[in-house]
Amino acid sequence: MTSTTLAATGQWTRTGDLPAPSSWYGRHDGAVTLTGGKVLAAGGATASQAARTQAALYDPGAKTWTATGALQTSRRLHTMTLLDDGKVLVAGGISGTAQFPAPGLASAELYDPATGTWTATGGLHGNRWGHSAALLQNGKVLVAGGATVRSGQSVKALRTAELYDPATGTWTEAAPMTDARSGHVAVVLPNGRVLVVGGVVPVAKDAEAALAFCEIFDPANGTWAPTGDLLAARGRHQATPLSDGTVLATGGSAPGGPGDGTFDPYSRATAELYTPGTGAWTALPDMPSGRGLHRAVPLGQKRALVIGGTGSVRDGVGYAGALIFDGATKTWTPAGGLAVGRWGFAVAKLAGAAGVLVTGGVVRSGLAAAVLGTDELTVATEVFTEAVVP
Repeated sequence: MTSTTLAATGQWTRTGDLPAPSSWYGRHDGAVTLTGGKVLAAGGATASQAARTQAALYDPGAKTWTATGALQTSRRLHTMTLLDDGKVLVAGGISGTAQFPAPGLASAELYDPATGTWTATGGLHGNRWGHSAALLQNGKVLVAGGATVRSGQSVKALRTAELYDPATGTWTEAAPMTDARSGHVAVVLPNGRVLVVGGVVPVAKDAEAALAFCEIFDPANGTWAPTGDLLAARGRHQATPLSDGTVLATGGSAPGGPGDGTFDPYSRATAELYTPGTGAWTALPDMPSGRGLHRAVPLGQKRALVIGGTGSVRDGVGYAGALIFDGATKTWTPAGGLAVGRWGFAVAKLAGAAGVLVTGGVVRSGLAAAVLGTDELTVATEVFTEAVVP
């Protein structure tokens, strides 16, 4: 008997290294592609979970990173949003060294590519980290949920939401979400509404419960409304808009009983698709293996690239595997593998057809790391292209 091996699509090419190893654990804290085509990465965490101030620019033409102005405040689990005027808004996050409860931030700052500097802008109405950020069609930024300190020994998830107006540099409190959540994903739909997908709520110092609840923000009337639930509760997942207006949800770390009497402590292999017209999620074929803390980016033509990840943050080795989802056929195809397996990294879709860039991230953590309690990070940067480069 013989078995069929699917040929991998595309390949990764090593390019210039980050100036320093960093990791990005949030859903909205990764790199952004600027209007001129360069990629900005800012903040993140060190191997010991301390927040960073450093920022760097990747030039696709020169294939190199160069340092740019440092953040005024060190941040991790913040959000980064490219504004319509080409500036980048960074909001909230955690500052300082690793500690519990974390010293959350209410401050925000703007990066100006013309000067390579950061300036303070209006502050949030409360400290938060692990929140979402979405650029609305009217140019404002919606920040929602996240976590904050509950007491000297605990944290809680938030329902609150705020709107940032670049014209005035101020934040306005918006209607709260239906459900408190952190670590969720916010996706702007073609009709301008914002879909919030899954997330987690803290239930103990080192434990959290994943959510299946989803909801939609309507900028026209400033209200939230529940929409169809995920078929599986998801945290540390990805939700990716496809070119036909649907949204792909993949993976996530959600320990618990799958319903057959067993217990699975590892990441989900399941995937599902949200259709805005029906407000419902439908099951898709499983990925070849589970993954959480991965990244996913749209490729156009109803396709998405799913990259890296890990099986468990307590015993975490970064995955090198990547997949392409084809929404037309509802199938998964292996993509070329990363040279350096990783999770908790930054990703950016390069301008035009230049490909997808990944940088930094965690190579090993937990029991897999050489020193327990310290992550092993990478400076490696790679670019994915579907056409084979000679």
